[in-house]
Amino acid sequence: MTSSKLLVERLAVGPLFTNCYIVWDEGTGRGVIIDPGEEGEKILMKVSDIGVKIDNILATHCHFDHIAAVAQLKREIDANFLAHKKDLFFVEDGQASARRWGFDIEQPPNPDRFIEDGEKIAVGNLALDVLHTPGHSPGGVSFLHEGMVFAGDCLFQRSIGRTDFRKGSFEILENTIKTRLYTLPDDTIVYTGHGPVTTVGEEKMQNPFVKQSGGVT
Repeated sequence: MTSSKLLVERLAVGPLFTNCYIVWDEGTGRGVIIDPGEEGEKILMKVSDIGVKIDNILATHCHFDHIAAVAQLKREIDANFLAHKKDLFFVEDGQASARRWGFDIEQPPNPDRFIEDGEKIAVGNLALDVLHTPGHSPGGVSFLHEGMVFAGDCLFQRSIGRTDFRKGSFEILENTIKTRLYTLPDDTIVYTGHGPVTTVGEEKMQNPFVKQSGGVT
């Protein structure tokens, strides 16, 4: 899947089948990893197969199933871990949180730096725009490039992220989807945190939780 020279490889990792994305600039061979939720060796093998130089590891949010492989990846590759400050609580609670769900993960490291709404993260000669998209978690972000958005657990195909977890809010998530994602062009590809990809236009018309008209069914 491509947009301009930005290429995307999707891997479903871990027991919760989290979508991990390797995203790179075809022209320079430099890229990022988004949401390495588990199976660090699988991710590293795919990076090696593609031949990409990873500069950053990005988290759309910091629930354990999206950052479980960060510690392993940082030992193997020279890359910074970037996330939003409002999700630091979930990083610090990562291993304990996973154990409460019956999983055992290595404690994730704290981010090397925090990212903010409106900044650009270089991917070779291209860039991802950071959109603060809270609701599923307070520090949820999406990464936008021409014709594509990596939305994490904010928006799924015909569904939305859960808001009954700690620090979640349906009202905030609903507003986020309407004002930050549904305002993107209809043909924008939504790379989701779990499950298949979709488009903004499809979800505006068919998502049963947040519709374009503003009503919640």
